[in-house]
Amino acid sequence: MSTAQSPRPDDTAGPPGRTDGRADPGRTAPTGESPWPRRLLAGLVLGALAWSVTALLNPDSGPLRQLATALLCACAAVLVLYVTGPDRHTEDPRAGDAHDRDASVEEHTRRVEEHTRRVESALAEHAAAVRDGLNRYDDELRTVLVRHTEDVRQLVETHLAQAGRRTEPYPPLDRARIDGVPELAKSFAEVLAPGPSILYTFVRLEMTRVVGHMADLTNLVAECPGENHDWMLALTRAAEHSICATSTSVDREFWNSEPASRYLEAQQEAVDEQGVSVRRLFLLESARELDDRLLRLCEEQELRHIEVRAAVLPELPPHVQRGTTNDFILYDEEVSFEIEQDLRDVNVRTRLIARQDHVRDRMKRFKELWDAGMGLRELEVRVDAEEDGNWMVDRA
Repeated sequence: MSTAQSPRPDDTAGPPGRTDGRADPGRTAPTGESPWPRRLLAGLVLGALAWSVTALLNPDSGPLRQLATALLCACAAVLVLYVTGPDRHTEDPRAGDAHDRDASVEEHTRRVEEHTRRVESALAEHAAAVRDGLNRYDDELRTVLVRHTEDVRQLVETHLAQAGRRTEPYPPLDRARIDGVPELAKSFAEVLAPGPSILYTFVRLEMTRVVGHMADLTNLVAECPGENHDWMLALTRAAEHSICATSTSVDREFWNSEPASRYLEAQQEAVDEQGVSVRRLFLLESARELDDRLLRLCEEQELRHIEVRAAVLPELPPHVQRGTTNDFILYDEEVSFEIEQDLRDVNVRTRLIARQDHVRDRMKRFKELWDAGMGLRELEVRVDAEEDGNWMVDRA
């Protein structure tokens, strides 16, 4: 026979999360019944109890007074149960708080989702704008490269056409090398296209500069500001027969510079590998410039198989003194590389002149000065005499 108690009808299950099986004392489970029978029953019990207590404590009072007391207590009990009964509070405050929290969470979630959609939309628009900009940049870059390639091709073809119409004989041009110029420019542009924009700008500016010099050379004259060492080195490597150069006191400091070392090495390679004849004439403003420094410079260049002479301008014959004494270099007796100085003896301009009449005049002037100059052995004797004070020319 089981000793377990049967569950009472009014026992209710506790809320979720409770394991003791007891109902939450602050909450009454809805049963769907009317609360009035309980209230009346409680009022009847309390009234009967009051009647019994009144009859026991005051047996002399009449039945009417005892009934009135019982009715009064019963009504009071019913009124109290009505006022404080669970049906007056149909909404649990904690349930309301949970509902508010749920609504707040839903509102926050909705705002977050809306903000996320806006951010995704903005990012998509920005990515589309960047993609469109890159596409436009690529299109513009291809257009500019194609245009520059066509400009170089037209310039080369124009130069070839003009060279074909000339009456004076010119050596045949390397057609394969000329045709490769546009392809070379296009290849460089394609390699640098994905790189930084400054490299593209640099290539464009360099191509513009080179194309401009090539356009000038169609008139057999080109010039640039300052002293262009690149032209001097390139012409030295391009020479096939001879290099005839003058050097004044203006560029005396040049021979101690780094470009001078590369220039002398290029001349020595031209002499040793291509059999180019290189002659250099030092033009001196005064006999005071005849010193050991000049002698060592001449000896260094002679060791590089460069023929060297020196000429003191005031000591030259009168007919030789008349004429230009600027620095110039003649390559293969076809191109004159000339440097112009200002009144401060600063090199301000470099020119390339290939006009045959001008080159012939320069070559004639060089031969006059060369024939009047002193060789290295004579120069050594003269320097020793100057140091001993035995040479009286140009002593004032």
